[in-house]
Amino acid sequence: MIQFFQKNIEPNKKLKTFEIIVLILLIIGSIVSYGVGLSKVHSNVGNLQFVQSLQMTRDTELEDYDGEENAMCDVTYRNGDKELVITLPYEEYEQLDSETITAYEFESANGTKLYFDHEDVSQQEAQYSYEQTMANQSMPIFNFANASIILVLSLLIMMLFSRQFTTYEKSWFMSIMVLATIFSVLFPEESANGINGILIMLLYLLDTFLNILCELLISKQSRYNFLVSVLVEITEIVMSLVLMYRFATLATTLLFWLPIDIISYINWSRHKDEKESELTVVRRLKGWQEVLVIAGIIVWTVVIGYFISGLDITTDFYHNQTLETAVVYIDACASAVGIANGLFIFFRFREQWIAWYICAALEAVINIISGQYVLLILKLGYFTNTTYGYIKWSKYIKSHQEQEKLSIF
Repeated sequence: MIQFFQKNIEPNKKLKTFEIIVLILLIIGSIVSYGVGLSKVHSNVGNLQFVQSLQMTRDTELEDYDGEENAMCDVTYRNGDKELVITLPYEEYEQLDSETITAYEFESANGTKLYFDHEDVSQQEAQYSYEQTMANQSMPIFNFANASIILVLSLLIMMLFSRQFTTYEKSWFMSIMVLATIFSVLFPEESANGINGILIMLLYLLDTFLNILCELLISKQSRYNFLVSVLVEITEIVMSLVLMYRFATLATTLLFWLPIDIISYINWSRHKDEKESELTVVRRLKGWQEVLVIAGIIVWTVVIGYFISGLDITTDFYHNQTLETAVVYIDACASAVGIANGLFIFFRFREQWIAWYICAALEAVINIISGQYVLLILKLGYFTNTTYGYIKWSKYIKSHQEQEKLSIF
C-alpha cells in the first residue's frame, strides 16, 4: 500500500508542497468556521427589549400543504424584510382563515431582531428563537466549513493519485469543487421537512464530490467508478428521503442502480484492455438499438410520471402543486434515461455519454425549479466531462475496432 502511494503521489516537489500547505489551510479554515458558527448559535440571547407591534401579511405562496392530519405546517407572515414563521398542526392549519397577524418585535442584547405572535415571551422561547435565527444567519459559515472538508478530500485524492490523472482531469475536478464551495456560501439552502439547511447543503456537496469523481473514473474507462457510484447512490437515496422528492429516481436507485453498479463492476473486470489492464474495452450501439431505447424511455416517462403524480406525498420542499407535478414527470423521464445510461455503461457502450447529457439536462431543470443552485455546478461538471469522456471513448473505439468481437456483454 505504501509503495502504491509512493508510486502515484504528486512527483513535483514544489507542487506537492503547495498542495500540503493548501490542505493545512483548508483544515484550519474549516475548524475556525465551525468554531465561529457554533459560538454564534449557542450564544446567550440576553435580555430582550420590546420594540414594537406590527401587522404582518401571510405569504400563501409558501403554502401547499395537503398532508396527513398530524403533519406540521409552517405559516409565514411578512412585513418587508421582517418575517414571522408559525408552525401549526395540520388540523389547525386547515381552520386558519386570517391573512394578517399582529407580530411583536423584540431586540436581543446584541441587536438581533426577533418576532413572536404574542407579547409575553418567556426566556426559553426567546433563546430558542434566537438560536434558530443565528443558525440561519450562520449558514454560509457552516457551509464553508463543510465545503472545506470536502475540498480537503478532493485535493488529497488528486495529490495521492496524481500519476493516475492528467493535468486537465485534476484541474477539472478541483475547479468543480471550488465552484461548489463558492455556491454553497453564496446560496445557502433553506431548511425543509424539519431538516436544517446546513445538513441539506452538506448532502449536496457530498453528492457533487462523489459524482464528479465517479464521472472522471468513467471517462478514464476505469471499473473502479462503480465502487464510487455505490456511495453516490447511497447519498442520493438519503437526499430523496430528506427532501421527500424525486421518488422515481429513488425507486430506480434502489431497484436498478445499486444492483447494476455491482454487476457492471464484475462485467467490466472481465473486459480489461490487453495492453493496459486499468482500462476497460468499450464499444458503440447500432441504430435499431437506439430506436428501441428511445421508445422505452417515452413509455417509462408517461407511465411512471402518471403513477407518482397521483400519490399523496407531503413535502414542504415545493410550494406549488404545478411545479411539483412538473418535477415528477421530469424526474420520471430522467430516471428512464438514467436506466438507459446504466445499461449502456454495463454493456460498455459509448452512447451512455449521450444518455448522460440528456439526464444531466433534465436534472438541471429540476435543480433550477427546486432552487438547488449548488447542484448546477455538478451539472456543469457533467456537461464538460461528458464531452471529454465521449471524445476519449470515441478515440479508443476507433483505434480498437478490430479487437473486440461483438457480444451482448
